[in-house]
Amino acid sequence: MAHLRLAIGVMTVVAAAPLVLVAPRPASTAGDRALGEYLSAECVTCHQLSGKYQGIPPIVGWPEDSFVEIMNEYRSKRRNNPVMQTIAGKFSNEEVAALAAYFGSVKAEK
Repeated sequence: MAHLRLAIGVMTVVAAAPLVLVAPRPASTAGDRALGEYLSAECVTCHQLSGKYQGIPPIVGWPEDSFVEIMNEYRSKRRNNPVMQTIAGKFSNEEVAALAAYFGSVKAEK
């Protein structure tokens, strides 16, 4: 009887394992726009929400894939800007995707 209970217990764990093992979400998938807006406070300190260029490039209205790619280039130090490397390095893939979704949805002033 103990062997039967052990076998059933092992089968239960094995059957449940695929439900527990979930692959991490890549940064290029659609992000949570509300989370991106929440996280954007540090970004908009320098990058204007108006989309105007005054020495610092605007980031509103960017395609999400481009935003993610550029942030990843800063995180891997393929783009040389110590400030952006530090800031980009703070964010997880999920947070970068969320920021991309948010800034991609913001329209520049005309």
